[in-house]
Amino acid sequence: MRPFFGFLTGLVFGLGLILSGMSNPAKVLNFLDVFGRWDPSLAFVMGGASLTTFVGYRLVWRRPTPSLMPSFDIPTSTTIDRKLLGGAAVFGIGWGIGGFCPGPAWTALPMMTPGALAFVPAMLAGIWIGVMIRSRAS
Repeated sequence: MRPFFGFLTGLVFGLGLILSGMSNPAKVLNFLDVFGRWDPSLAFVMGGASLTTFVGYRLVWRRPTPSLMPSFDIPTSTTIDRKLLGGAAVFGIGWGIGGFCPGPAWTALPMMTPGALAFVPAMLAGIWIGVMIRSRAS
């Protein structure tokens, strides 16, 4: 049952990304271009997502356990270190250069846009390089 709900959740998320324009790198780049052709429409997408998350968390935390898991999986680390800041910087730079976040990049991939065809393999290569660096450091 969990794989079905995982698929369904991913499908709804992907459709939401497409309908909101988040899978269009030009729209994302115009949102980030505050001194040029700024497009504030994605602020409404982020506001809607924030509101949905706020309400969703309030409802979920009232439950003793999640619906499909034996317990909540809550991160325990609150450390802000070099790895966290470096990863956030690389993520943000990649998003700013490519106009894609990982989720929207995957939703744009079936449209065969050149940006998605370049971004997704570069993202996967970056993930692989990060895993290799982390495994050697351990």
